[in-house]
Amino acid sequence: MKFFLNGQETVFDGDPDLPLLTYLREEMGIISPKNGCAPQAACGSCVVDLNGKAVLSCVTPMKKAAEGVVTTTEGLGEYRQKVYANAFVEKGGVQCGFCIPGIVMQSNALINKNPEPTRADVEKALTPNLCRCTGYKKIVDSVLYAADAIRKEEEIPEPKSDGRIGSRQPKYHAQKLVLGQHKFVDDIHLDGMVYGALRFSDHPRAQVLRIDTSAAEALPGVVRVFTAVDVPGNRTIGLIRQDWPLLVAEGETTRYVGDVLAQVVAETEEIARQAAALIQVEYDVLEPVTDMHKAMQPDAPAIHEGGNILAKTVTSRGDVAEARAKSAYIAQGEFDTQRIEHGYMEPEACVAYPAGDGVEVLSQGQGVYEDREQIAKLLGLPKEQVRVILVPNGGGFGGKEDLTVQGHAALAAWLLGIPVKVRLTRDESILMHPKRHPIWMNYEVGCDANGMLTFVKVQFVGDTGAYASVGMKVLERSAGHATGAYSVPVTDVEATAVYTNNIPCGAMRGFGVNQAIFGLESLIDDLCEQGDFDRWQFRYDNALQDGDMTATGQVIEAGAGARETLLAVKDQFYAAKYAGLACGLKNTGIGNGMPDASKVRIIIAAPDRVIIDHGWTEMGQGVHTMALQTLCNETGIDPSIVEVRVDTASEQEAGMTTASRATSLVGNATIDACKGLKADLEMSPLADLVGNEYEGEWVVDWTTKPGAMVEKVYTHYSYSYATQLVTLDENGQIEKITAAHDAGKIFNPTLFEGQLEGSLHMGLGYAISENMPMANGRPVSTRLRKMGILRAKEMPEMEIIGVEVPDPYGPYGAKGVGEIGLVPTAGAVANALYQFDGIRRTKLPMQMPKKKRVVKQTNGKG
Repeated sequence: MKFFLNGQETVFDGDPDLPLLTYLREEMGIISPKNGCAPQAACGSCVVDLNGKAVLSCVTPMKKAAEGVVTTTEGLGEYRQKVYANAFVEKGGVQCGFCIPGIVMQSNALINKNPEPTRADVEKALTPNLCRCTGYKKIVDSVLYAADAIRKEEEIPEPKSDGRIGSRQPKYHAQKLVLGQHKFVDDIHLDGMVYGALRFSDHPRAQVLRIDTSAAEALPGVVRVFTAVDVPGNRTIGLIRQDWPLLVAEGETTRYVGDVLAQVVAETEEIARQAAALIQVEYDVLEPVTDMHKAMQPDAPAIHEGGNILAKTVTSRGDVAEARAKSAYIAQGEFDTQRIEHGYMEPEACVAYPAGDGVEVLSQGQGVYEDREQIAKLLGLPKEQVRVILVPNGGGFGGKEDLTVQGHAALAAWLLGIPVKVRLTRDESILMHPKRHPIWMNYEVGCDANGMLTFVKVQFVGDTGAYASVGMKVLERSAGHATGAYSVPVTDVEATAVYTNNIPCGAMRGFGVNQAIFGLESLIDDLCEQGDFDRWQFRYDNALQDGDMTATGQVIEAGAGARETLLAVKDQFYAAKYAGLACGLKNTGIGNGMPDASKVRIIIAAPDRVIIDHGWTEMGQGVHTMALQTLCNETGIDPSIVEVRVDTASEQEAGMTTASRATSLVGNATIDACKGLKADLEMSPLADLVGNEYEGEWVVDWTTKPGAMVEKVYTHYSYSYATQLVTLDENGQIEKITAAHDAGKIFNPTLFEGQLEGSLHMGLGYAISENMPMANGRPVSTRLRKMGILRAKEMPEMEIIGVEVPDPYGPYGAKGVGEIGLVPTAGAVANALYQFDGIRRTKLPMQMPKKKRVVKQTNGKG
């Protein structure tokens, strides 16, 4: 058959049922259509134009392209490519960028039919497309901007700035992201590369009696099948506790359905997957432990040798019984939050290949140095023989902290001596990687007759699933933020992380704090109702100020911005009929006695090329841009000549990109590195400094371990503060979210707004729609469409209000932004809904009031 592909006549004589996406990517090397969920047809990352219509290429067979015209971003023509690229960059419509080429093609089809679309038209057209980063607002702004330029046949100039702090410096390398020309891991193909596929457990809890790989090994095209006995080093890994086997061995017991029993490597991915399905496993099937409360009972089967309690955090201050007795009002409630999927658009993938006397790994993980540590352990190699190069990823949100396929790819590449790619399908990704913790809470909060808080007593129990991941830290964070953004004199807090045979739970944006704030803020409103207190004034009166103490006993020495965020929404709150308020507090940095550290090296490579080496993961949030802007602010160097990279070979070691800490750490380390460069620039032009290198470092090694007997508690080096206001319409539907956030210093208004709009999208989904239920240790569904992620047309109006109360430790006073954006959202939604219908909601996701049915009238008759 013949068809036109990006203007060129093309002949195809292969399988007519081959998906168009597979043909474009695997046979033609066209990488702009991304594989986010094939063949689920849920995310829209694969959208291309077929005969003037936007189609999902992952479920479009080649036979439908016969005698037709197929267009991808590569075939849009230079004018439209520039219009879309510059529109999305200027308006901030691109973050990780994985979904954007599909959105561009969807939008292009709309604009061709409707040259002057409304905002509602764009939102409706984008229904097939998911974005997890942006909250869609800036995407719609970008599409409308591009449509206006195309209709008027005008150019959109490439956005530029001086790169200094406070400017709307374009996101680093964003044009390539918009048009799909940035190579994500799955876009990378190496000569001689083979492909891996994983054989997962059939049961959440079963003893593996025998793994029969003979049929898989006999399949033509199979290179080798690996099992646990092939791992040359220590096959048990983990970020904190080493309890997660890369491969489960015969004789061992599986702990969840995402456990890997074997890995097939073959000449093609298709053969590898066929062979993996041929592996036969004999089990002694055991009853899974799936209820976290039952898992805590003494007679529960032990999932790990030490029992089912992963960790317990206990903190208290003052006498709760006395405070309770003196309280005029007490609110109490049990709350349940749900497990949810991260929903990043790019599924996990890794490429590894032999290099010198070791391996090199192209990783999309959230911490390349942590990846290196664990891979070296698996292979039994010194870490100097393992090089991990970051490939900026298509979203992480905490879900790419744990090692998934990097270990399997590295193992195969090391043992075979050839390049290997291992990638997960969307179903496998949902099955394998850790999720957000479901947490049960029993909260009790008191206040006096004047509306001043007297005590908080709370018990948290979190289902951490089959492996530790960072579960102990998530529950530790719930405990440390149990009093939210308020000053509370007496506290009694207990948080327990519990092993089960469910999918592991680990890091996810908010990290245990949004769960706590949902419960706390609901009871704050309850107290206000009991005592007839003004809901805004109550929060303002109790908000943390400099000199006040957090739940952990840390005194906020400076930078407390909670009151300023409340003032920012005050007028809108009093003007609304149905309004819900919630405040939030979120740590910057991991703290709790663990070091936060960053190194940066600046290399003057040429008069027109300056390199920043650092260790943090770019995953859409803009950490590369933050490093660049800090350099430009300190030195005045032109941002167009700056290159940013992350590679363990540079030894600019950093930890996991988590806890909203990357901006403050890379910023302070860059400022330190710039001291010598600034001094040299005062004496010599940049051209005379070629070959010079400047190193900087910033270390926080003075935080306090939980329970440590010290004179002064420093749980974290910094905190962010926020207030969110949710207003409803007359039908009880969410009309607007206003988010006032104290960022200390806003480095880049476009990125700041985009981070928070994306957080609000995630927080609202968490509140009203997202859920990933499990039944008997298995996900009810592994379909992305069933995860409840909100689409563009489902998002309400969002307003972001920036507040700047400088932090004493952050660069230029900056605080973390990435996580706090969804901390107050569910609480604010719950409180708004209570104002509408008087129902106090205690479980997530919350049931929304039913929309009133609108009956159209025709000639007076319905």
